[in-house]
Amino acid sequence: MKKSNPKALLPIAVFLVLYLGLGIVFEYVMKIPMGFYNIPIVIAFLAAILVACLQNRELKFDDKLEVMAQGMADKNIITMLLIFLTAGAFVGVVGRSSAESVAYFMLSLIPTKYAVAVLFVVACFVSTAMGTSVGTITLITPIAVAVSAASGFDLPLCVGSVMGGAMFGDNLSFISDTTIAACNGQGCAMKDKFRENFGIAFPAALVTLVLILVLSLRTDLSGAVSQDYNLIQIIPYVLVLIGGIIGINVFVVLLVGIASGAVIMLATGQIAPVDLIGNMGSGAAGMFETSMVAILVSAMCALIREYGGFEALLSAIRRVFKGKKGGQLGMGLLVGAMDIATANNTVAIVMANPIAAEMAEEYDITPRKAASILDTFSCISQGVIPYGAQMLVALSAANELGYELSAFEVIPKLFYPGMLLISSLIFIFVVPGKSEKAK
Repeated sequence: MKKSNPKALLPIAVFLVLYLGLGIVFEYVMKIPMGFYNIPIVIAFLAAILVACLQNRELKFDDKLEVMAQGMADKNIITMLLIFLTAGAFVGVVGRSSAESVAYFMLSLIPTKYAVAVLFVVACFVSTAMGTSVGTITLITPIAVAVSAASGFDLPLCVGSVMGGAMFGDNLSFISDTTIAACNGQGCAMKDKFRENFGIAFPAALVTLVLILVLSLRTDLSGAVSQDYNLIQIIPYVLVLIGGIIGINVFVVLLVGIASGAVIMLATGQIAPVDLIGNMGSGAAGMFETSMVAILVSAMCALIREYGGFEALLSAIRRVFKGKKGGQLGMGLLVGAMDIATANNTVAIVMANPIAAEMAEEYDITPRKAASILDTFSCISQGVIPYGAQMLVALSAANELGYELSAFEVIPKLFYPGMLLISSLIFIFVVPGKSEKAK
């Protein structure tokens, strides 16, 4: 066991000061749109690694490079990177129109008074199939604005319902970067984490749906939304979703999704072959920063662990959180705090993974439960922070369509993250779960 050394945690503090501090200055002082996302997160991590390399002069620089190399040379890291890139290629192939087809198809079937509930359900499905909450919000928010304008529903309720549904899928999807990061970081199968998570997320989604329906039925309506759609384009999403749930290898599932998506997009004349290949490359390239963050975090955390930083953090957690249930809550609060600091739930999970793995061993928490807690609590905080990508993208989409909308108008209508928090606490403190006995 490494000797406890709180000073070894300094690189994490340096990253948070650089990223969070500059983000606040850009967003709220300099008034730069999407200010937090103008901060080069890779550079912030490089600065943190530099600080880590300057610490502990008893260890030679070549030895520090060896420690970082061992941290990066992990099967889970390599698997994570490959899944990130393959998932990016899949999203590049299927494009945007498939998600829009799902939304307009359901809106055409359901009476107008249930339109907001439809938006929530569609956002749940699309984000679970696509694996991206930001992408789902980008696609569905303009539809939510159109629903509000045509029917008379409250715009913050429409947007908040889309955001809630997007976070539902972000938490459960087999190709979500948060799921990939949590499962590979804790060494559990995605299907096991899905089963663990579903028991938390589904009740929260049901209660959210009931709340939306109650508010919807009290609203005076004035119209409806209609648009053309093409249902054949949702087939790749459905195949990926079914394949993931029944436990097929994630690479096989994604390759099936890419192949079916390519055939459908080419057969329906939606895209030319050259453009399709270009979109695959663009989709994979969109995962480069996330992949690089995973590599840099693994290197930084290897040094922190070597210096005794993790042991110091675990010692502090042991003093506050007692027993298995306390350990689970401590793990959830740890990743939630990192998400609030970084405004990125994937980065928060990647940073928390090595600490959470040691906590899981310390408190006898199963890998699939640890992965579920990391993903769930990071989604709870990411779903409500006013400077997160999800909120900023939703507000930007509404503003581009000529509607002034504030984060603090939407936050009270974000029912799903609140219900997910309640469900998670019940899951930890009330329901023991079969996974307590399963290793």
